[in-house]
Amino acid sequence: MNKVSTPLEIRAYTYKFASSTNSSWGYDYNYSKIWPKLFLTGSTTTKKPKIIAVVGPNASGKSTLGIKLATWLKRHGKSAEIISADSRQVYRGLDIGTGKITKREMRGVPHHLIDVASPQRIFSVAQFQRLGKTAIKKTLAKNKIPIIVGGTGLYVNALLGAYALPAVKPNFALRKKLERETTESLYKKLLALDPERAKTIDRFNPRRLVRALEIVLTTKKPVPPLGKSSPYEVLKIGVRLPERELKNRIHERLYKRVRAGMITEVQKLKKQGLSSKRLDALGLEYRFINYYLRGLMKKAEMLQALEKAIWQYAKRQMTWFKRDKEIHWISSPQAAIALAQKFLRMSSHGNNRTKIRIKSNRANS
Repeated sequence: MNKVSTPLEIRAYTYKFASSTNSSWGYDYNYSKIWPKLFLTGSTTTKKPKIIAVVGPNASGKSTLGIKLATWLKRHGKSAEIISADSRQVYRGLDIGTGKITKREMRGVPHHLIDVASPQRIFSVAQFQRLGKTAIKKTLAKNKIPIIVGGTGLYVNALLGAYALPAVKPNFALRKKLERETTESLYKKLLALDPERAKTIDRFNPRRLVRALEIVLTTKKPVPPLGKSSPYEVLKIGVRLPERELKNRIHERLYKRVRAGMITEVQKLKKQGLSSKRLDALGLEYRFINYYLRGLMKKAEMLQALEKAIWQYAKRQMTWFKRDKEIHWISSPQAAIALAQKFLRMSSHGNNRTKIRIKSNRANS
């Protein structure tokens, strides 16, 4: 049995945050609120590799925070690489609609699991898990810290080893039968068979609904819950913003992406041979813009419906992450850096104050 040590003294630190145009990222914060939680978990003598995970809903600023953590670590003698846990950024050509980080925005930090698959083919969670584990292994072999960044909860857990993927092979006959039904009908079936999975799934995504039903109908039981153990020692940081602010970010990001050419991006994908069915399966931006391009919705109507759908998806993301009691929810980058510093047992070099300015030209996912 591992010996657990608990510090005899818990100190509260107050950091003076840099001012920011975003009120959530700049104000005085009393670390007595988060440090006791971190200290009292104790430390063990296990030698599991350490990983940091940054999670949260769309438009919360996860990508920016991941980069800030990596560059801060580099300045303090530790290198990091980022493993993206986004179910759509794996696809080449899905750039503007997914908010894919650019080379310039990466600021020299290596990124993995971006642009690794063709949008013509389905890239499964199992495939993602295999590539992700390889990326983590290679990063650790270089004595670097893997930072997992993403809002797709299932993919995050698949990377952390906390989710055992059901060994259910594709049943093409069953799929063909289910694909004849409407998404509303599929969702109602899943709600009856597996209410917990229905709470977090994209109810308008036929591919995911069919796969979830395929698993339930084949195994005769709900999708298994998350596992309790992981081969890694993980610090999970959750980015949480006030509801009004998150809604504003979603609105601003959507119209910024439209101005950047998101509709043209979907037109290009269609010219490359992506069917309406495939664009529908890619979800959100690609589904609704395809509706508009097919003449099923007017542009203003499409944008209004899309914004509402993105907000609903963000709420489902939060529902998923709230189930994980290991997540440390923060509302500023300084709080995240304090957590990472303690997790990695890094010296603060005697400084009581840390100044970090967060500035981004766009609302990252």
